[in-house]
Amino acid sequence: MNPKGLLLIIIILISIDCRAQDWPDWRGVNRDAVWSDTGVVKMFDSDVLQPEWSVPVGSGYSGPTVAKGKVYLTDLKNDSIQTEGILCFDEKSGEKIWEQRYECDYISVGYPAGPRASVVINNGKAYSLGTMGNLYCLNATTGKVIWDRDLNTEYEIRMPIWGISAAPLIVDDKIIIQISGSDNAGVIALNKNNGKEIWRNLDDIAGYSAPVLIEKNNLKAVVVWTENSLSGLSPETGEVYWRFPWDVGSGMSIATPVLFKDHIFVSAFYSGSLLVKLGEDYKSAEIVWQRSGESERKTDALHCVMNTPVILEDYIYGVDSYGELRCLEFATGDRIWEDLSAVKKGRWANIHFVQNGNQTWMFNEHGELIISELSPDGFKEISRTKIIEPTRKQLPRGVTWSHPAFANKHVFIRNDNELVSVDLTQQ
Repeated sequence: MNPKGLLLIIIILISIDCRAQDWPDWRGVNRDAVWSDTGVVKMFDSDVLQPEWSVPVGSGYSGPTVAKGKVYLTDLKNDSIQTEGILCFDEKSGEKIWEQRYECDYISVGYPAGPRASVVINNGKAYSLGTMGNLYCLNATTGKVIWDRDLNTEYEIRMPIWGISAAPLIVDDKIIIQISGSDNAGVIALNKNNGKEIWRNLDDIAGYSAPVLIEKNNLKAVVVWTENSLSGLSPETGEVYWRFPWDVGSGMSIATPVLFKDHIFVSAFYSGSLLVKLGEDYKSAEIVWQRSGESERKTDALHCVMNTPVILEDYIYGVDSYGELRCLEFATGDRIWEDLSAVKKGRWANIHFVQNGNQTWMFNEHGELIISELSPDGFKEISRTKIIEPTRKQLPRGVTWSHPAFANKHVFIRNDNELVSVDLTQQ
């Protein structure tokens, strides 16, 4: 092949890669809810979008993940015995490729509708963490179990009220888990290839917030938000680089920590918001501001529940305790505006944010997908459609609390009855 022909093929491959992406982890490739696909719709052509395919599944809170032509999900079924399942479907057709199920009784777990953590795909392996601490490593193609561990039994988990929820984090050869174990095993790192322990640290009760990896000047740190603290740990040894004790009300550390301009931001339903500034190499940190209101109704700044805020150009956008979409000034936490049109007002009302270019896509608990633009001037709704029906196993009013996956110009989302794929390709 002549050089010009080879160059053309390379350019085509690069352009294809830039237009579409997989969603192999919690909140996408980097756990930052950034969706890089281009060529997607700018306006919805209907108030209700019909799925490209729909498949029946059991109940659960876990969001789907997508990798190499496959969609992964976990669910709960109550037949003769209660089981959690790890499921794999064909991305194009929805045909089930494989399924692994194991018996799993929920003991002292509130809101027992199903598993919480998304399946994480890494180097041909699928990692699944169940509500009671059942950890599985499977061949992502065949579903064959490579190794598994009963972390509840092995680490004597001090079970959080809503079970084990945080998606495991893969860093190099390690899988890092917020597990709430006894004997200083609040957070553990296992060898991702065989499941053997590498390190443990923090005598904390687990929260529900997925750990994230941050890096500066070739030094990596894992940010972990538990029921008792916000901490930065060495992924290699578990050493504590920095730690801020913070007993979050009812253990509701749920939102994923957000990195923005060498700062970490978190927000909780009862306890309000905290912004910390990271030091050089991210091995130190200091509090910039911390704000909370009088109660879950009389809130200050931002009191998030399940939603992870988005930070754009020095402004924070998130959903407060009763569904109030708010904009805060990043530097101070002062409220700039509040809007009540993105989701109906209600206790724990939820929206998941995903950023695509300069547009913020929102998936609210009513099963609606919203294309919007957020700025200090306000919430600008561009288009809205419904893609799935709320179900009532998670909350009597009917909600869709799972986080969607945006991959290859499609959105994949589940309720307690079905998993659907909706085509978002611009026609």
